[in-house]
Amino acid sequence: MPASPASLLTAADVPTAPAGIRLVVTDMDGTLLDDDKRIPEGLWALLAELRSRGVLFSPASGRQYATLARQFADVAEGMVFIAENGTYVVRDGVELSSDPLERTVAADIARTVRGLVASGADVGAVVCGKRSAYVERTDEPFLAEVRRYYVEHRIVEDVTAVDDDVIKVALFDFGSAERTTAPALAAFAATHQVVVSGEHWVDVMNRTANKGAALRGLQRELGITSAQTMVFGDYLNDLEMLDAAEWSFAMANAHPEVVRRARHLAPSNNDNGVLRTIARVLGIPGH
Repeated sequence: MPASPASLLTAADVPTAPAGIRLVVTDMDGTLLDDDKRIPEGLWALLAELRSRGVLFSPASGRQYATLARQFADVAEGMVFIAENGTYVVRDGVELSSDPLERTVAADIARTVRGLVASGADVGAVVCGKRSAYVERTDEPFLAEVRRYYVEHRIVEDVTAVDDDVIKVALFDFGSAERTTAPALAAFAATHQVVVSGEHWVDVMNRTANKGAALRGLQRELGITSAQTMVFGDYLNDLEMLDAAEWSFAMANAHPEVVRRARHLAPSNNDNGVLRTIARVLGIPGH
């Protein structure tokens, strides 16, 4: 069972004895990336060291596979990308697993968003396919947010008519996703995952889809145990992933529920918490 918040360790207190770690999985936004969305200095050298030790590094994000692959283009060979909140898992361009939505469900979500917009909400839908993301809104503030996470995206007249395998629908709310958009999707929560993945983002996926399910499938595929897995997260879409690793870390900046669920507490994303903790646990100097 995860530790209670009172017994959480800081990264400085984590034992440095060999942990037998074979897999390191990290969320991106609010976890590996700082608040300016920058990859921390020292990551590439650390990844080379992990590779030399036979430790697999895997980004696990609500971001699109194409976006993740571009961010890690120089080191992507052999890396497993847990994309779209676990609905799409890819290694070396080959799909390892996916959990597509029924198209009728994706269309119903898109129509619900149109209704929210008609009632005055400042929200937009991103229909996430395997090949591309699809949007109907064309205003620059919304598209700027889309580009952060979906480098492959297309503007279409009708997102309910796209010809692609839809793996999730993401909604961007310029206000509070947790207070406004997520409650409006209550009808879908009875049969699907409605996950607040950030201050402004809500993802709707199959009930069977989450980062944790994707990670457990990867562990089975590779013969890696939870005791050999280290995981980092900061938001509600990371909860199930934390449960799949004995070495689970909430960032110091994490949502309170994430802190409660994790076994340990790492320094914040702005304090290079992921790299510092990996180095501490695995005894890697220079970080």
